[in-house]
Amino acid sequence: MRCANKKIIKFRKRRKIYRGCLICAMVFTCLSLAGLWSLSAYKQIPGNIKIKLGEELVWNMGLPIAGEIIKIEEASEPMAVAVNGQEESNIPTGTIHIDLSAPVTMRADTLSSYQMDLKLFGIIPFKQVSVDVIENMTLTPVGMPIGIYLKTDGVLIIGIGDYISLNGSKVSPAEYLLKSGDYILAVDGEPVSDKNTFIKMVEESGGEALVLTIRRGEEEFDVKLKPVQNQNGEYKLGIWVRDNAQGVGTMTFVDEQGNFGALGHGINDVDTSLILQLDSGTLYKTDIIAIKKGTRGDPGEMTGMIDYADSNILGVITDNTERGIFGSCNEKMLGKIEADPLPIGLKQEVEAGPAQILCTVDGEPAYYDIMIKEVHLDNNNVNKGIVLQVTDPELIALTGGIVQGMSGAPIIQNGKIVGAVTHVLINDATSGYGIFIEEMLEHN
Repeated sequence: MRCANKKIIKFRKRRKIYRGCLICAMVFTCLSLAGLWSLSAYKQIPGNIKIKLGEELVWNMGLPIAGEIIKIEEASEPMAVAVNGQEESNIPTGTIHIDLSAPVTMRADTLSSYQMDLKLFGIIPFKQVSVDVIENMTLTPVGMPIGIYLKTDGVLIIGIGDYISLNGSKVSPAEYLLKSGDYILAVDGEPVSDKNTFIKMVEESGGEALVLTIRRGEEEFDVKLKPVQNQNGEYKLGIWVRDNAQGVGTMTFVDEQGNFGALGHGINDVDTSLILQLDSGTLYKTDIIAIKKGTRGDPGEMTGMIDYADSNILGVITDNTERGIFGSCNEKMLGKIEADPLPIGLKQEVEAGPAQILCTVDGEPAYYDIMIKEVHLDNNNVNKGIVLQVTDPELIALTGGIVQGMSGAPIIQNGKIVGAVTHVLINDATSGYGIFIEEMLEHN
């Protein structure tokens, strides 16, 4: 009997343990699924929504999320919000309650900003969404290659290293004091804007200590360094510097004032991978002279020939940002553009399905078919909100898909300019990413 009782007791203990483990596993699974669902729902709702002035925005999320819209800036006219077609309230008359489990229609007749405070099941704080009312503008898609020349704001340090001094020892005067990505703005209080001037000032120092004014991020400070002679008797600091960048890209759009946007991403230094801080920049006429087709694991490239003559200048570059390069075109560039203006399509208007890109790979701008595969309304990477694939047989035959130099090619869907090509997938030359056009318009 005792043996039987012991077996029963052991069995009951094991059963309790198994039951506890099963309950824990079920709870963990439920929490994991709830977490994944919440993350998916969070990504479906953009952190910023734009509404075209006087036009309706219909939201049909079908999510158990509710909240309120409140006014941020003074508005002379209210924003109307309707649920299931019935107007519920106005701003600034009062705060509007919305329920995203049902269709929500928004419309505003004045330029202003609002904030949407959303709660899961109407209880748990979930997400804050900014709502901006913008002008309904038109842009002219361009899709033409451009030659780019950027002059950095200061002399960029791209590397720190050591060298052999005149007495045979290894030295590195700048080590621990300067680093890659720093900009040299002045030497002993005298501004420097090009590397040749800086190198000459170091070489002519005679070994006397120099005070370098450095910009690192948003901070500026002075560093005192003493040049040391190398084996050739030249005074050096052990730093490598750069003051400009050149390349080829594609112009995305021109607005009614002749201002342009291009590339859809910033121009980064090849060594530091940081966006170059711009002092000045120029657009030049360029001709595509060769195309290296993209293949799996090896992105292709368009090679352009640029003649940096004043007669070939097409405009000036005023901004180099993560959303692209921006500036103004001259009359010569504007005379080359033949496309008609198109309305912009906001991110919530972009949908998975057929679209086109406008680019120049065979002498003249042409439209080529693509398929928008995914739309990420709240991607943390502003340059990868659109996932696309080239489907046009002619473009694939010419380039293999997306190649370097095609960045900035405008994306057209349903008669609207909705974005621009930004990146190619290394493992699939036909596929890549794009930026929403509204992101490019936020470059300031």
